[in-house]
Amino acid sequence: MQDRSSRFIPHVQGLRAIAVALVVLYHFWPARITGGYIGVDVFFVISGFLITGHLMRELEQTGRVKLREFWARRARRLLPAALLVLLFCAIVVSSPYLTPISSIQREVKEIVASTFYVENWYLAATSADYLNHTSDPTTVQHYWSLSLEEQFYVLWPLLILLAAWIGVKLLRGRTRRALVRTRRSVVLMVVLVTIASLIFGIVLTLADPAPAYFVTFGRMWEFGLGALIALVPALQVRQPVVSFVLGWGGVIALGWAAFRFDGQTLFPGYAALVPALGAAAIIAASNTRRWWYPTRILGVRPMRFVGDISYSLYLWHWPLIIIAPSVPFWGLSIYHRLALLAICVILAWLTKRFVEDPARRWKVLTVRRGAFSLWTSLAAMVVVGAVAVGGWAINAPAYNQGVAALAQLRDNPPSCFGAQSVLDASCSPTANLGTILPAPGFAGADAPSDASCFLELTDSVPVVCNFGSTDPSAPRIALVGDSHAYQLLPTFQKIAAEKGWHLVTYLKGACPWSTTPLSTPGAFGDACTTWREAVTKDLASSSFAVVYTASLASTPYAKGSYPSVHAAAVAGYQQAWQSLTSRGIPVITAVDNPAWETDPNKCLRTRAESACTGARSDLLDPNDPVRDAASGQNLVTLLDFTDVYCTATTCSPVIGGANVYRDQDHLTVTWVDTLQPEYEAALEKAIAAKSS
Repeated sequence: MQDRSSRFIPHVQGLRAIAVALVVLYHFWPARITGGYIGVDVFFVISGFLITGHLMRELEQTGRVKLREFWARRARRLLPAALLVLLFCAIVVSSPYLTPISSIQREVKEIVASTFYVENWYLAATSADYLNHTSDPTTVQHYWSLSLEEQFYVLWPLLILLAAWIGVKLLRGRTRRALVRTRRSVVLMVVLVTIASLIFGIVLTLADPAPAYFVTFGRMWEFGLGALIALVPALQVRQPVVSFVLGWGGVIALGWAAFRFDGQTLFPGYAALVPALGAAAIIAASNTRRWWYPTRILGVRPMRFVGDISYSLYLWHWPLIIIAPSVPFWGLSIYHRLALLAICVILAWLTKRFVEDPARRWKVLTVRRGAFSLWTSLAAMVVVGAVAVGGWAINAPAYNQGVAALAQLRDNPPSCFGAQSVLDASCSPTANLGTILPAPGFAGADAPSDASCFLELTDSVPVVCNFGSTDPSAPRIALVGDSHAYQLLPTFQKIAAEKGWHLVTYLKGACPWSTTPLSTPGAFGDACTTWREAVTKDLASSSFAVVYTASLASTPYAKGSYPSVHAAAVAGYQQAWQSLTSRGIPVITAVDNPAWETDPNKCLRTRAESACTGARSDLLDPNDPVRDAASGQNLVTLLDFTDVYCTATTCSPVIGGANVYRDQDHLTVTWVDTLQPEYEAALEKAIAAKSS
């Protein structure tokens, strides 16, 4: 029963190189290799192939699998490098110089979750959207895949032992060879688990794609594909022509997915079959006769080198990408990115040479029973977790001071502060020069606090929140839209309270109020459509003095029957608004604010304000459909603060001493408050016009 998975296979190591290259290049240049995240799926297939082959060899040669020894070997192989990087992250995030104080608490939670290999479940539980970046990622978010793999290493040998026991006990007499009975039983188990996991993953992706990306059982089928190649010798193809076609077909499948998939692809689901089957095809291709066969090309020395350091390269690249923008004098140019990539490769090689390899052979661990390695690993994990928690404890007083300072700033802002330094004729544009409030390290916390009023992901039933006057005769205003409407909520609450109005909100992330469907497939797009229909129905049955709506300019809309996506977006907004204006209810909307490539606070923490500006042409969407949708529409008012955010050529993250952004495209509450007079005046004018 000797099989190919028992030997070192150069082209599989080369496949590791492809996998890590896809992930790393995707993270460095997400707009270029839009589907590079499939590299993780390639790793899963490889792991299933190698681990299953190892377990079956031990089972067939000894009649058992020593679980503690197996898990101890996995711990010695994986934990030293992983814990080293986690320790590095724990120390870095404890420094307010490199990490904003407002995000330290979340960083610590995820470091602890990653240390104990439950990061994937933490992200699933907190509804993180890995592909669409619904919030600033932490330095350890990439540990979700390592957590899932570790869970596989725990569960898989148990399933194999169970299948082997069933094969011996329940299938006795069906074949004369116990080894054949065992292998057939294991194959049957793997087939059943793979099919069940694939179906579960597809259904969950359609129903709730964000957590589906992280859930262990929804990914188990990818390990199962690799396992089947290890278990069934017939799937390890040596026939030259078939092997050649399989190998290059797999490479083409990976390349196609890497450049055709993107953040809008419904993934994993059906789409994950492309990279998973592509990786399986490359592994299955076994013939190395000719130099032009992929099995030979993938096995060349440079590919093997990258494959050798792939684990450490995966560990190091992501924290450095997150931290680099906060390092003084480090920019985002192509040269900085290439230099950072080189640093990642060097660190990966050093970690492989001086941490990974020695730890596997360290006699203090290898000469003792497996339990010793496991207990030592647990102790090291506790130490790393304690360092992370200690970092939070050190920074907690500064965090609490930041909360108090933020509250005081909102209650008593300086004169000529923020937008008023531009809009108020009595103020100088250079008012409060040198001031940045809130501080760049705390801007991330300057967000709306009524999270229960804001739906996300696949939630489709509108949550209606009411604020302000309860007097039945009070003018009723509605705030409707996506996160760019939600960012206005605290200011609109103040306006309603001060003016004696009643405020009603309908807010859902990444789902502007429009009749044009999103191009996002599956449950997310369907939930947005359902939510919009319910909101429109509710608005139609209610009486409002005015409705304010806002939206992200780059929202992905479906083209449908329109000549362009832009035309479809314009028509969708107009049709939604006309459901109100046709009844005499005025609508107010606004041109979207600038959006940055990365959170400008990363720059502001270490550089002068003047060094953190951006080109107007890069940050503003020149085709914001809201602008064209509002043109010539009766009872529709368009607010345009573009010239407040930007000069003719540049946009600034700090205006009149106010820190404008809390992340790359969402505004701080402090900044929005400085626009209160403009919002208030527009609302009053619309209410007065309707009353007359």
